[in-house]
Amino acid sequence: MFVNRVRRGITFAAATAVMFGFGSAGVQAQSVDYGKVGGPVNLVIGYQPYYTEAWSGVVMRGKKFYEKYLPKGSTVEFQIGLQGSIIVNNMLAAKQHIGYMGDMPAIVSTTKPEVADIRLVAVLGLGNDQCNVILTSMDAPAFKSPIEAIKWMNGKTIAAPKGACTDRFVQETLLKQNVKPEAYLNQNIEVITSNFRAKKIDAAAIWEPTASRLVEEGLAKRVASGYSVGISDGGFMAMRADLIKARPDVAQAWLNAELDAQLFMADPKNAKEIIDIAMAQTTGFTRATMARALYGSYPDQVGSKIRFSLPFTFTPESRGLITNATTFLREIKTINVATLRPDAIVSEFADKALQAKNLKAPIGSVPVLNPLPN
Repeated sequence: MFVNRVRRGITFAAATAVMFGFGSAGVQAQSVDYGKVGGPVNLVIGYQPYYTEAWSGVVMRGKKFYEKYLPKGSTVEFQIGLQGSIIVNNMLAAKQHIGYMGDMPAIVSTTKPEVADIRLVAVLGLGNDQCNVILTSMDAPAFKSPIEAIKWMNGKTIAAPKGACTDRFVQETLLKQNVKPEAYLNQNIEVITSNFRAKKIDAAAIWEPTASRLVEEGLAKRVASGYSVGISDGGFMAMRADLIKARPDVAQAWLNAELDAQLFMADPKNAKEIIDIAMAQTTGFTRATMARALYGSYPDQVGSKIRFSLPFTFTPESRGLITNATTFLREIKTINVATLRPDAIVSEFADKALQAKNLKAPIGSVPVLNPLPN
């Protein structure tokens, strides 16, 4: 008998009071009793139904693929995080054991072993325009190209959530294009939405599905993405090392289930059901917005032909993203290491899951669909 509980770790309203940083102040190393190998385990999962590239966690919760693999009697509680830095802080404090998150928080999570040892164990997705999306205010001019739009941001007020994959993306983009905004504000997605409505910001970097919602509500225009400037985004699964050490059977079981979730996402026949599942786990979004965010097409110069690929394990492309992002995060002093320690990435469980099904990476992709699932 499995128990599947869901708790909203933080609401949109409460998010305005949270400092979205990765500071370890007040976070103490905690020990967790995961039980004996082969016995039941009680897991708490941090996941992001408000970030499409991490939606395999949404599918996992909705389809309960883990029930096939975890020991009988196990319990699984899913806790929603509005962004990955919240999940990282909960994992550091041993409040969550497995986390679904974007690239920046995933990388940062591995750099605080003095608080808690966290490893990256799987790739949730790899793309260019799931996290890496730039929006401008509606009164911005009509741009001839994404680069022209980025150049226009010079001297303007720009916002991005602190510690999120968008934070890395927009800072790297501005640096590459030699753009110096008048103000660069770290604001959460609710504040960014309010400031677009009040015309207090000129541009922002935000992830899907919020980016699509702001466009469809007529609050902002989508003008550029990582596809425009050659910067990738990704989603990763993080896992506490004490769980891996104490319960390798559980680590393998979860990765086996994760593979099932990603294979489910890769099948276009499941598109309608995936939107159904996502709608059941989120608030504040229309069905049309959710469908467009995951499966919609955008002009060729802004969006890619597929929404994102599903490497599952650590391919050269995903490792390259991690390497480049780590170097950049060190340059802007977000982390104090230029490269991740060798054991920060643990691919053995993902690799074994692929071998068991005689599969190779990438296992598929989330495609653009026309018409969109209704």
